[in-house]
Amino acid sequence: MIYLDFEKPLAEIEGKAEELRALARKDSAMDVTREAEALDRKAETALRDLYKNLSAWQKCQVARHPDRPHCQAYIDALFTEYTPLAGDRAFADDHAVMGGIARFNDRPVMVIGHEKGHDTKTRIEHNFGMARPEGYRKAIRLMDLADRFGLPVITLVDTPGAYPGKGAEERGQSEAIARSTEKCLSLGVPLISVIIGEGGSGGAVAFATANRVAMLEHSVYSVISPEGCASILWKDAEKMREAAEALRLTAQDLQKLGIADRIIKEPVGGAQRAPSEAIDAVGKAIEAMLAEIGDKKPAALRKDRRQKFLDMGTKGLAA
Repeated sequence: MIYLDFEKPLAEIEGKAEELRALARKDSAMDVTREAEALDRKAETALRDLYKNLSAWQKCQVARHPDRPHCQAYIDALFTEYTPLAGDRAFADDHAVMGGIARFNDRPVMVIGHEKGHDTKTRIEHNFGMARPEGYRKAIRLMDLADRFGLPVITLVDTPGAYPGKGAEERGQSEAIARSTEKCLSLGVPLISVIIGEGGSGGAVAFATANRVAMLEHSVYSVISPEGCASILWKDAEKMREAAEALRLTAQDLQKLGIADRIIKEPVGGAQRAPSEAIDAVGKAIEAMLAEIGDKKPAALRKDRRQKFLDMGTKGLAA
């Protein structure tokens, strides 16, 4: 288990409990059951207290936790007959974006998401979930395919933002993001988006301009990262805590602003402590959202989507 900075008191308690059990394994005559169980109860209480009122910056840390389930884990657990589709038919296949045709509760769907990777090798392969233009153009191609065959589109968002490299800019990064956002708005099929970790900048908006947007309880969604915001406003990336508060990037803030339609409760201690429980909760939320809009006609879906974002802008200005 990787502990975050604010989890250090918890790490000490759980470490002591593990030390006791390690001693007992070495000496079978030693009975530490009562002491270890007391420490477990203390750790459980500490965990609940820590996660009861997380700050915006602490939620950013949880959203970025390397042990949180990523896109591939959700696809493996929630979808059947998944057939990955690769390439943008113009330049290359971007491994930061994965997607394909699958079945969700035996219903054919198109699933698209950002994949960060789970270790050094896969993180480099997937570019830490930061898509290049060909990733967004692949997503456009898959959304076009879904629209043609009447397949609902489900997107799983988890990205620090679009890749800012020179090559990506030369190949039209901003145009690709804009086209993907435009495609989301024009789809005549249900579009459901779930922010499973980070929803960073236009790289997230390009997948999340949806009929229904859900966020995991400790996920974040913002126009810029707190570090980037602090660097621009205060010329000091260390002011990321103040920036995180000002950005109003938590699921709870965004639900008030009308950006997030629902918050998906996470296990105590975050999705990283009980991945299967978190994945199951996301599956139930997707099922509920599909039921809400699954029977709407194409014109109604487009109108619903556009009205949602018009209302969102009004709420944002009022706030």
